[in-house]
Amino acid sequence: MIRTRGQLAAFLVALTLVGGLACGGGGSSQAASSKPPKLAAGTTMAAIQQKGKLVIGTKFDQPLFGLKDPATGKIEGFDADIGREIAKAIFGNVKDIDSKISFVETVSKNREPFIENGTVDLVAATYTINATRKQVVDFAGPYFQAHEDIMVRKDENSIKTVTDLNGKKVCSVQGSTSIKNLVAKAPQADTSITFDTYSKCAEALGDGRVQAEVTDNSILAGLAAQSEGKYKVLNAPFSDEPYGIGLKKGDTAFRTFLNDTIQKLEDNGTWKKLFDKDVSSGGVSPELPKIDRYS
Repeated sequence: MIRTRGQLAAFLVALTLVGGLACGGGGSSQAASSKPPKLAAGTTMAAIQQKGKLVIGTKFDQPLFGLKDPATGKIEGFDADIGREIAKAIFGNVKDIDSKISFVETVSKNREPFIENGTVDLVAATYTINATRKQVVDFAGPYFQAHEDIMVRKDENSIKTVTDLNGKKVCSVQGSTSIKNLVAKAPQADTSITFDTYSKCAEALGDGRVQAEVTDNSILAGLAAQSEGKYKVLNAPFSDEPYGIGLKKGDTAFRTFLNDTIQKLEDNGTWKKLFDKDVSSGGVSPELPKIDRYS
């Protein structure tokens, strides 16, 4: 029984110390959970952890998915955030995960070369998985399902579907699947004007050099949102575009690690939170395809 004020004060100090130890125990547990996970020696993941940086190839001019903030220099968007979650899986939940990442601007035509020559560890850049690319690189995922669509100026009413692009000047980017898909559906479309980035296609659409831009609806939604009402997306999809994470061909252990990480993001609700934060404002519906764990 506590009889004096001095005894009471001593009791409160002791209680505080015990509480501090308990909190310290919780803090130690939290710190332990933030430590880098143990990764199998000799794997790409372990090598990345050892060098202290994950090098991610992504786009810098892609609203909603990979966009460099001119004021802060931070890379924002869904692809960038998926990359951050992969970094956490390698380094642990460190305070500043961007300190463990080097984002490298990677346009469509550079994606395979950057993976092959080791410029990047992986590519997350609205990167459609297809059989041709899988001959050169491997893919984890898909982690997003897009559909190729058409963007036109707001006052354009003669184009309703992909077949209406026959005889029209249409822009897309070099190294993408978009032109091939377009020509298959509208063989008389004029695709002579092309650039290395979609934002340059949008500029050509705005000044009348082309009458339409074709690519994934997720990409077009971001460009249309930035145009302040100048452009509209037709919502006339004509292909499926499953986005994957590109990595070096034959690196099965890394691909399995990436697939497992994506699956955890889906299962624990992180994928949906990132989608809501980064993509939903563009009016794109969340489509989550099944991961293809091909052998």
